[in-house]
Amino acid sequence: MLSSAIWAQESSISGQVVDSNNMPISLANVVILSEDGTSFLKGTSTDDEGFFNITNLSTEIYVIKISFIGFEEFEQKIILTGNLDLAKIQLQAISESLDEVTVIAKKPTITRKPDRLVFNVENTALTEGSTLGVLKSTPGIIVSEGSINIKSSPATVFINNRRVQLTSDELITLLESAPANSIKSVEVITNPPASYDADSGSVINIIMNKNLVTGYRGSAFVNYTQAVFPRYNAGTSHYFKNNKINLNLNYSYSQNKVNRDQDDTINYLENTNPNPDEEAIYEIDQIWKSNINRNTWSQTHNLNLNFDYYIDDNNTLSLTSTGLYTPFYKYLVKNKTDIFDENLSLQDRFTTDNLSRDKQYNIGTDLNFRHSFESGASLSLNGHYTIYDYNRDQNVFTNNYDIDNTFEDSSEFNTDANQNTNIINGKVDYSLPINETSSLDIGAKYSHINTESDITRFDIVGGTEVINIDNTDAFEYDENVLAAYSNYSKSWDKWELSVGLRVEQSNIEGTSVTLDETNKQDYLNWFPNASLSHQISESVNVTANYKRSITRPSYKDLNPFTFFLNESNVVLGNPNLNPTYIDYYYLGVNFLENFTISGYYKNFDGDIVELPRQDNDTNIIAYTPTNLENKVEYGFDLEYIAAPARHWDLYFVTSFYNIAEEASFIEGFAEQNQWSNYSVLSNSFAFLKDQSLNASLTFTWVGKNLQQFQTIDDRLVSELSVSKTILKKKGVITFAVEDFFDLQDFKSKTRYLNQSSYSSVDIDNRFIKLGFRYKFGNTKLSTNERTTDAEERERL
Repeated sequence: MLSSAIWAQESSISGQVVDSNNMPISLANVVILSEDGTSFLKGTSTDDEGFFNITNLSTEIYVIKISFIGFEEFEQKIILTGNLDLAKIQLQAISESLDEVTVIAKKPTITRKPDRLVFNVENTALTEGSTLGVLKSTPGIIVSEGSINIKSSPATVFINNRRVQLTSDELITLLESAPANSIKSVEVITNPPASYDADSGSVINIIMNKNLVTGYRGSAFVNYTQAVFPRYNAGTSHYFKNNKINLNLNYSYSQNKVNRDQDDTINYLENTNPNPDEEAIYEIDQIWKSNINRNTWSQTHNLNLNFDYYIDDNNTLSLTSTGLYTPFYKYLVKNKTDIFDENLSLQDRFTTDNLSRDKQYNIGTDLNFRHSFESGASLSLNGHYTIYDYNRDQNVFTNNYDIDNTFEDSSEFNTDANQNTNIINGKVDYSLPINETSSLDIGAKYSHINTESDITRFDIVGGTEVINIDNTDAFEYDENVLAAYSNYSKSWDKWELSVGLRVEQSNIEGTSVTLDETNKQDYLNWFPNASLSHQISESVNVTANYKRSITRPSYKDLNPFTFFLNESNVVLGNPNLNPTYIDYYYLGVNFLENFTISGYYKNFDGDIVELPRQDNDTNIIAYTPTNLENKVEYGFDLEYIAAPARHWDLYFVTSFYNIAEEASFIEGFAEQNQWSNYSVLSNSFAFLKDQSLNASLTFTWVGKNLQQFQTIDDRLVSELSVSKTILKKKGVITFAVEDFFDLQDFKSKTRYLNQSSYSSVDIDNRFIKLGFRYKFGNTKLSTNERTTDAEERERL
C-alpha cells in the first residue's frame, strides 16, 4: 500500500528559460504534451525572471515544448518520477530573424453584436482613470447625479457577468474610486438573455482581464481632483496567482467635498372657475423663488476581496466580498426662499438650514462553486449574503421674516432615521453545449429580503425635544422570489437564434407598525426574450430582438415615511407601489461594415417615477414615487464605427426618440410627449512610436427631453483624458478634464394641470483631475477582480 501511495503522488516540472546571454525570457510558452506529442495536457508562461512551474502531474512520460517569438523551439521527452527541476533552459535565437520586428494587433475600440455594443478600452488612456470615467466615455451610457442610465432608462451594472450589489449612490462612489487599469471592455447589453434577472432591462457588463501568468502583482495610486472644492482618492491593489489559487485584494479611500447650487421657481396656482363640474382655470396665487446651496462632505472606505481555489481541473471554489464603509457623511443644505404675489411684490421670506450626518456600511459576500464536466457542460452553485446598515441624524432650523425683512419666528426639529437590511439568495446554473452550433442554459434562483426601517421626529419646543407622533413610524418589509429560466442558442448557415424564458413567483408583505397597516402582493410572471440575426450578404446583417422585464420598487420608496427636507419640501414613501413591466422591441440593420441603422419601441406598464408634486393649498412640494398609467418610448439610431487612421478609433451615434407619459391625478388626466436627440462623438488616440501616450476625447449631446413629467433642456457633456507611461511602463501619469465648455448643467420645467415650476441646477461636475499609479511585481498579470452578485441590492 505504501508503494501505491507513493506512486500516486503528484509531481511537478520547473525551470528557468534564458537566452544565449543568460538573460531571462518572460512570457515564453511552456506546454506539456502526451508521450506521442499529439495531445495538450497543461501549459503556462514564464514570469518576469523567466521561471515556470507546472504542478499536479502524475509520474508518466511527457514531451515538454518551450517557444518564444524569434527563438528556436525547445522540445524534449522526459520521464517524470518526481519533482523535476530542469534548471536553465537556453533558447537559441533564429539566425534568419530580422533586426527588429514590430507587430501591432489593433482591434476596433467599438464593435456591434446582435444584442449588445462592446466598447474595448484595454490599453487606452481611459484605463488609467476611474471605472466611472470609463462608463462616462462608453457610448450609450449617461452618468448623471445619482444614476447610471442607458439613454433614458436606468441600467443594471454587472462585472464579469455578476451583478454589482451596491445601491445607486454607493455604486457611483465605488466606481469613481475604483481604478480602471484591469478593464478589458464594457458591454452595453440591450437584450440580456434569460439567465439575467428579470429586472435587467438594460445591462452594463464590465469585463475584467484574465490570463494564465502566475506570480504577484501590485499597484498603488493617488488622484487629486479640483472642482469647486478639492477631492482626494488613493488606494492599493494586490494580486497573487499560482496553479491553485487566485487572491485579489483592493482597498481605496476617498475624501470629497461636493457643491451644488440650484434656483427654483414655483408658481402656486388657484382654480378660478367657480363651477366644479367644468375644466379648472388656473391663475397664479403666489410665486416662491428659492436659492438652494448644498454641500456634502464624505469619507469612504472600499474593500474588495476575491479568492479562487482550483480544487482540480474541473472544480473551482470562489469567495467574493465587497465592503463599503462610510463613517462620515455630512449633508448641509442652505435654502433662501422669497415669496411674491402674482404681481411679483414681495410678501415675506424664510431661510432654512438642513444639517444631516449619515453613517452606513454595506457588506456583500458571494460563495460560488463551479464544476466542469468532460462533455463541456458546467454546473455553478452560488450563495449570497448581504448586510446593510444605515443611520441619518438630521436637524432642520427655519427662520421666518415679514415683508419688511423683520424677524417673525423660527421653528426647529430633529429626525432620526434607520434602515437595516438582510439579503440571502442562492442559485444554480447549468450550461450544456448540445453540439458545435447550439447550447442550452437552465437555472433557478431563490431570494429572501428582510428590511426594518424606522423614523422618529422630535420637534424642538422651548429647547426640549418632543416626539411628533404624526411623523414617527416603523416599517417592516419581507420579500421572497423564486425564479427559474431556460435559454437556447442555435446558429446555422447565415442565421443565429437565441430564445429564452424566465418565470418568477413573488410574495411581498410590507407592514407599517405604527399605523398597523399591511400591504401584500402575490404574483407570478413570465419573462420571454428572443434574438434573431441573419447575414443577408457579406456586407448586410439584420437583427431583431424582443425582451420582457420587470422593475421592482426600491425599499426606500415603499416606506410610508414623510421625510422633511424643510417645512415646505418633503419626501413621501408609497407602500402601494406596484412593479413596472417593460416590453422592448428592436430591429437593426448593419451594412457596409461600419454602419448600423436601427429602430426600437419600449412600452412601460406602470413606470415608477418620483414626481415633485406641489400642493397649492398647503404650499408644500412633495417628492412622491408613483406608478404612471402608461409610458412609451420609441426611436431611430444611426451608428458609425471606424478606424480612420492607424492610431485613431472613431465612434459616432445619433438617436432621435420620442417619450410619452400618461398619468391620472386628483386634478385630472395628464399626458405629455417630447421628441429628443442623443448624439455621441467618441475618439481614441495613441501617440509616439511605443504608443505610451494615449488620449480619449468624447462629446455627448443630450437634447431637450422628457423625464418624469419634467422637461429637461439641452446639455453638452465634454470629456478629455490623457495618460503617459513612464519608469519603464511601471508608472502612469494621468490627466483628465470634464465639462470644459461649461454646458453640462441643466434646466428643467414642470407644467401640467395645476403644476407649474422651473429649476436651474449647477452640478459640481466641471473639474480637472491628476493621477499617478505605480505598478510593482509581475505587471503582466491580470487580476480576478470582480464584485458580488445580488440584483436585490440595487433597491436598497
